[in-house]
Amino acid sequence: MKNLTLLAALTTALAAPGIGHAEDSVPPASSPHTLTGNIGLFSSYRFRGIDQTFGKPALQGGFDYSHSSGWYVGNWNSNVNSGAGFPDGNLEMDFYGGYKAAFGDFALDAGAIYYYYPGSQARGLGPGAASGAVSNQELYLGASWKFLSLKYFYAIDDYFSLRALSSAGAIDRSTRGTQYLDFSASFDLGDGWGLNAHVGRLDLANVRRGDYTDWKLGVSKDFNGWVVAASYIDTNASGSCRKGEFYCFTNSLSDHGGVLSSGSHSKDAGRGIVVVSLTRNF
Repeated sequence: MKNLTLLAALTTALAAPGIGHAEDSVPPASSPHTLTGNIGLFSSYRFRGIDQTFGKPALQGGFDYSHSSGWYVGNWNSNVNSGAGFPDGNLEMDFYGGYKAAFGDFALDAGAIYYYYPGSQARGLGPGAASGAVSNQELYLGASWKFLSLKYFYAIDDYFSLRALSSAGAIDRSTRGTQYLDFSASFDLGDGWGLNAHVGRLDLANVRRGDYTDWKLGVSKDFNGWVVAASYIDTNASGSCRKGEFYCFTNSLSDHGGVLSSGSHSKDAGRGIVVVSLTRNF
């Protein structure tokens, strides 16, 4: 990954008294600031195993700033489908920041992330949903060792503006406290080849049959900075449309929670799929 420095260090020539030429230049100091960017084209966008684009392609990208002290901030963006729970919305914008510390092969990561869907209408998720755009706020804590990583996320507000059903059937219970655990492994096979695997578990607070496990297995190849990858992604989420289960998504939703067009249809958003991608970091 090629880093773009924000500040450049200048060398200075020191002249010794009584000598008519400059001493050797001081080597340039490395900058404590690092700015990187990323862009990618994906055949489909899966978030925690769940379809966000109704099986259609996604263009994604963002940037990250980090300081040598360990602090960092960043932004990442992708197109989404309104039927994935973002009525009238078609864009996801993530903003995050945190602190990383390394101890040899071991590293810790702690921070917060804010998911925002401009133009969406949370009230379209049903009675009891908040007004304004769909959003989500999470705190996270992660640890890694060599090629293994474990990361825990905790929602401090309604999970993507979702409200839950009470025992009486009214949508008036909070989904705050939803948790997600991500265990991943990434292996360098040499010559630009890589192998990655992931298992995740979502515990969706107060939502019947909202909990599920997702998994992924993928392979990648680096071609001079351009990475081509293919991954199989699957879940055990309850998404049978015949049974009207929770993860059965339509391909469009209005701000009233209704289907936007007469040609709209639905599908299991947690079904198994192969996703191919082309990405680059710069």
